[in-house]
Amino acid sequence: MESLGDLLRSWELAPYAKRVEEKKRELLADPLVVKLRELHPDLTDELIVRDMIRVSQYVKEHRQCSDCPGLERCPNELAGHSTSLDVQKVGGAVYLIDRKVPCKKYVNKQMNDRIRQRIRSFYVDERALREEYSLEQMLTSDRERVKAVEKVAEYIVNVQERGLGSRGLYLYGKFGTGKTYLMCYLLHELARHGYTGVIIYMPDFMEDLKSMFGEPQRLKETIELLKETDILVFDDIGAENLNAWARDHVLGTILNYRMNRKPTFFYEQLRSRRAGAAFQLYAARGRRFVQGAADHGPHPSVCRTGGGERVQ
Repeated sequence: MESLGDLLRSWELAPYAKRVEEKKRELLADPLVVKLRELHPDLTDELIVRDMIRVSQYVKEHRQCSDCPGLERCPNELAGHSTSLDVQKVGGAVYLIDRKVPCKKYVNKQMNDRIRQRIRSFYVDERALREEYSLEQMLTSDRERVKAVEKVAEYIVNVQERGLGSRGLYLYGKFGTGKTYLMCYLLHELARHGYTGVIIYMPDFMEDLKSMFGEPQRLKETIELLKETDILVFDDIGAENLNAWARDHVLGTILNYRMNRKPTFFYEQLRSRRAGAAFQLYAARGRRFVQGAADHGPHPSVCRTGGGERVQ
């Protein structure tokens, strides 16, 4: 005969047991579970109920992914991942195996992080390197910029097909016509193919060099970085306060080393005699390298970014 205690406990557990049965029925009827069983006919009701926690997690995370709030607010157990289920047979027994699978947003973020790690910037707004680049937008927002955009796009394709050469580009144009945006686009696209790059805002860099004068190790590391990076971009060349020490021991050394090894890119606000005069201050080989750009010589190709509306 059933004891009073057993009877009371059964009454206490009855609501819980009822909820479990309701959960079982909901889970077995869920469209995701029905589809999973169509793919894996060996999945029985008993097996699904036995692994109800795994199956529930699978359903829950897939629903959350369908209404994704963004990677930073991902509610799943492992951010940027969802639970995937598979069926394996071992010795005639059927097992339900779960694993975490990264979503497209997570994969894209990882890829963009790896790309970003290949690009260094000195005094250039980091936001310019995190833009959503659009070649179509660059071609249509300012007609005067089309030739420069086409030149940069052509350069990228050539590198992808033939590898990195030693010839760079020289861009000039009015303030706000997209020179920095265009160079950051080039760095981003080539970083996707494994190339490293550095972009430097020259006026601020020249000022910082003064502090490096008393830090020889930091100066040496900076020069080596600029010598060895695959792509080097000088922003606003000619606007810097260039002294003899910076000219001979820093820029001259860097340009001399890179001249026949790696490409260097230059751009300035306005192409003028002022800029040409600044180029003349560089060390002999560096001067010849940059002077080729100013004179449309056989070194960097020269492009105007345009003088129309400002690029946002």
